Amino acid sequence: MTETLFGGPTLPPAYPERAAWGTAPKLRAWQQEALDLYLKNSPRDFLAVATPGAGKTTFALRIASTLIDSGAVNRVTIVAPTDHLKRQWADAAARVGIAIDPNFKNSDGQHGRGFIGVAVTYAQVASKPLLHRAKTEAARTLVILDEIHHGGEALSWGDGLREAFDPAVRRLSLTGTPFRSDTSPIPFVEYAEDRDGIRRSKADYTYGYGNALRDHVVRPVMFMAYSGQMRWRTSAGEEMAASLGEAAVTKDITSHAWRTALNPAGEWIPAVLAGADKRLSEVRRTVPDAGGLVIATDHEDARAYAGQLKRITGESPTVILSDDAKASSKIEEFSAGDKRWMVAVRMVSEGVDVPRLSVGVYATSTSTPLFFAQAVGRFVRARKRGETASVFLPSVPQLMALANSMEMERDHALDRPEKEDGDGLFNPEDSLMEEANREEKASDSLTKGKFEALDSQASFDRVLFDGGEFGTGGEVGSDDELDFLGIPGLLDAEQVGTLLRQRQHEQLNRKNRKAPAAAAESQAPLVPDHRMLMDLRNELAKNVAAWSARTGTPHGVVHTKLRTVCGGPPVAQANEEQLKSRLRKLQDWFVGRK
Repeated sequence: MTETLFGGPTLPPAYPERAAWGTAPKLRAWQQEALDLYLKNSPRDFLAVATPGAGKTTFALRIASTLIDSGAVNRVTIVAPTDHLKRQWADAAARVGIAIDPNFKNSDGQHGRGFIGVAVTYAQVASKPLLHRAKTEAARTLVILDEIHHGGEALSWGDGLREAFDPAVRRLSLTGTPFRSDTSPIPFVEYAEDRDGIRRSKADYTYGYGNALRDHVVRPVMFMAYSGQMRWRTSAGEEMAASLGEAAVTKDITSHAWRTALNPAGEWIPAVLAGADKRLSEVRRTVPDAGGLVIATDHEDARAYAGQLKRITGESPTVILSDDAKASSKIEEFSAGDKRWMVAVRMVSEGVDVPRLSVGVYATSTSTPLFFAQAVGRFVRARKRGETASVFLPSVPQLMALANSMEMERDHALDRPEKEDGDGLFNPEDSLMEEANREEKASDSLTKGKFEALDSQASFDRVLFDGGEFGTGGEVGSDDELDFLGIPGLLDAEQVGTLLRQRQHEQLNRKNRKAPAAAAESQAPLVPDHRMLMDLRNELAKNVAAWSARTGTPHGVVHTKLRTVCGGPPVAQANEEQLKSRLRKLQDWFVGRK
């Protein structure tokens, strides 16, 4: 990927009209570069991978305008995942003089007069592929496939797309998340075999989050992680307790602790929502219309979270439910207004264009990399230089790994073993993506029936940013939490990193000053406190896991290095001071590594 200055022919650089700093009224550098490549090669198929918020819509519409003006095509078909995105595409196309009909139904046969083409959904094409094939054959057609990874979701969908659009003279495929968690091939995408014999998707042009961040096209994202103690009752009647994100527990315990945290009746969710609202208030000091989005698991939780936000803010949030016929109009109204909060189920994770969203709460137990990337993509769309994004999430290993790998580029790989999960980022989907983007009544009720959430408490854990981790934890409402919630809302990526390191240094100094005073006020216990030792071992294990994920160093090697540097026996025999010493050394490594 090449870093160039912004330039190129005039066209609104992003949809909607408020563009990222430094780009208007010209194409962004990557858009111009990709356009030049496309026009040079004039390919029948072209796959553009660009991070959410980079401006894929503008790039595609520039190509459409050029092909229409040259006479290479005289019809345009846009395929999108949802009805809301169909209308969004039609509105964007109208801005550059391309008339697209988003209301076309299969039963209509023909699109409305005055339109050069239609916007349809993947499901719409799959249900009547021969109809769309006939329309494609009847004219020189450009097909724009938005979020093309949806084309591999089911055999019928892939077959339908191939049947419908095989005759197209041009096909332009777009995606912000080129990988899938299964091995279903994506139509019209080229696969090339790598050195290991694995076939991987091959993009014609790629513009990743790291480059977009350096170009100030997207916002830097801070992940605010919250932990806390959880207690629940199993189906067998046994009461269980665990710390959220505790490393030395099974996947089932992590899952149940996570669900307990998200239970609206507990204390974790209200505390995190209150923290997120404090963060939103800070951002709105410099970005007055900044908004927040809570992504909930299902309708019941969404309504409960909305009630809690009303109690916190005094303002009723906008609630978006998948069975609400007015969902699209509510999203558009929220986008154009200045209300503080929107609460939605998972359907809002992909493609929903609300550029003023600056603060998010990831209040769902969905942990697939595809869904996580698309959810975070709702907050990265920059309108001017310096806007930041903050996403609040449970401190669980799955999400910590995904947050730490924010800048990694990934391709869709075929031929992988179905149960491969070596890096934690290619686990098979629990369901197809269309199920992940709507309320999963059956699976949710099944999982919720396995246990009963009893109570939960929240504590501030840490901040993840640019592959680093900052903060030493703290109680909700403490200075340790407020230090990070109060970071200014207008900072570039370098300033965010500098300020996070400064806040962590201040935290460490504050704790070091308190430690001698606390020691003087209390006598050393006659016997070791086994609970404290267990907590310290768990905290050390969690930090070692984070450092291992970040550096690729095996856990055992990290532990050995810590013993060499700090001295002392293995973790199981280490005393309180030895464990704390290793934790401090790990924190020093995190702070020192950019």
